[in-house]
Amino acid sequence: MILFNLRCGEDHTFEAWFRDGATYEHQSAVGEVVCPVCGVTQIEKAPMAPRLATNASRNERDVEMARQIRGAFAELRDHVEKSCDYVGADFAEEARKIHYGEEKRRNIYGEASSEEAKELVNEGVSFGRIPWSQRSDS
Repeated sequence: MILFNLRCGEDHTFEAWFRDGATYEHQSAVGEVVCPVCGVTQIEKAPMAPRLATNASRNERDVEMARQIRGAFAELRDHVEKSCDYVGADFAEEARKIHYGEEKRRNIYGEASSEEAKELVNEGVSFGRIPWSQRSDS
């Protein structure tokens, strides 16, 4: 995993995690990297300072960072489940109906294939992709 400092065309800066540099390049090229402040997809890497650490302090920080990330994803999932309607595999169809005024505007979530997501983007349907954390019962 790699953390990049990013900046949008409106000069908002934010951080984002990617599997590797190539993953960032691909997602940025197809418009999947979005500014969380304004929604702009014209994103560039911002200057960043290297983080130097010993192995012991790096391990402790990595464990703490992973815990915080898991917590943030759990909070995000809870928020989405409480404030949005689950439409399952019908997400693309429901999103289109809302976009074209065939359904009342409401927040929805569900699943869409990469192909369905590309079609929604091409139609100008506004949506976001979020990483979905699994529930942990332990």
